[in-house]
Amino acid sequence: MKTYIRRKHCFIWPIMLALLIILAGCGGSSSSNSPSPQPTLVLSPAPSSSSTQGTTSASTGNDWTMYHNDSTRTGYIADAPDPKSLAKAWSANLDGAVYAEPLVVNGHVIVATEGDSLYSLDARTGRVLWHTNVGTPVPLSDLPCGNIDPLGITGTPVYDPQTQLVYAVAEVTGFSHILVGVDVNTGKVRVRQPVDVPGMDARAHQQRAALALANGMVYIAYGGLDGDCSDYIGRVVALHTNGQGPLLVYTVPTSREGGIWAPAGPAVDSGGNVYVAVGNGASTSGNWDHSDSVLKLSPTLQLEDGFAPQQWAQDNAGDADLGSMGPVLLPGGLIYADGKSSNAYLLNANHLGEVGGQIAQASVCPAFGGAAVQGSIIIVPCVDGIRQVIIDAANQITVGWHARGQITGSPIIGGHTVYSLDPGGTLYALSISDGSVVTSLSVGQTSRFATPALSGSMLFVGTLSGVVAVNINS
Repeated sequence: MKTYIRRKHCFIWPIMLALLIILAGCGGSSSSNSPSPQPTLVLSPAPSSSSTQGTTSASTGNDWTMYHNDSTRTGYIADAPDPKSLAKAWSANLDGAVYAEPLVVNGHVIVATEGDSLYSLDARTGRVLWHTNVGTPVPLSDLPCGNIDPLGITGTPVYDPQTQLVYAVAEVTGFSHILVGVDVNTGKVRVRQPVDVPGMDARAHQQRAALALANGMVYIAYGGLDGDCSDYIGRVVALHTNGQGPLLVYTVPTSREGGIWAPAGPAVDSGGNVYVAVGNGASTSGNWDHSDSVLKLSPTLQLEDGFAPQQWAQDNAGDADLGSMGPVLLPGGLIYADGKSSNAYLLNANHLGEVGGQIAQASVCPAFGGAAVQGSIIIVPCVDGIRQVIIDAANQITVGWHARGQITGSPIIGGHTVYSLDPGGTLYALSISDGSVVTSLSVGQTSRFATPALSGSMLFVGTLSGVVAVNINS
């Protein structure tokens, strides 16, 4: 093949030199048989809600990839700005209520709905980048009891930077729970696997707990429906992130109930051990059935250890168990547990102590949802207003400030500010030092367990109609 070079652009040299000049970019055009390097693509808004362009790299410093940001569920970002005011940036109506906490991945907000859908929205504008529906949700009229209608995706999903998949569990018609792994860039379903195990009545179980990611696996916890009806038993199920291999399972050894339903879901320590809070079980006398407890499971879901209050049988009889708030993993191998009875317990993660084996105990409050943690400070979602709890140097539990009674939502912490919601849908920013309200903003009606996600100078809140983005004006 001959190569022609125009004189006004280059001198004529021998062929070999001319080829070198051409490859260096002088004059005319040329082609090469060697492959061109592939460009790094950047995710950008798509022209429609059904497709998008580009790829997302590993999660960034502004990402919020799981419930309360990390596997220990701290809900804490140290370098976040503190607000002087809050302002609504945008809102988006979606195909169902949002009970799950939104996630943020590389500037995109991932939202799961009770319509059995996952959405990706541009964090700055709210524009839908993709929308993937994974099934038909179950109407409340088809369930033995409950309080969500219809019932679709309730538990907060989790994003895995290694696979670049968002994992969620959808309840679909036919009474089946399906784990999906959805490509964070395109919304395409890459993993789809039933996660009901033999002997489990799927109709009786609800997947409200946030998913956890560790040890190359997704961990899924089950409880019952609101009303404690039918024959559910609390379980944790795990599946490899590629969707392959057998399901691993731990079942609470009670004849009925013992749900693992707190919205915070399982917490995972640095060794990959999984901690769950278990609700009231069927036993009200005799041997402890591992209900009303904090349980430690191995990465493969073998029972390693457990704790229950001395009065576990009475708690079971009176529905006053520890299952309403996720366990709080603290520095120094400590665990804080609280539930419906007002009693809070400080535990040793390396020796939970079984029945009555706590390090310390104090009366704090009935707590529901997920707490937030900054070092030895815990912000607890109390039913009569969030409270500050401090673990002192002597490992004693001290109660600090108490917020207004209506501020009961599962809190998060950004900088020196605590964010929490009230049942009417007002988002509050409070000083972490004294609990005083700095500012507030109405975001619309939310579920009882709604909790914000934080990314940079923005907050994202799931509502009963979709999602709202809020600017932090500092």
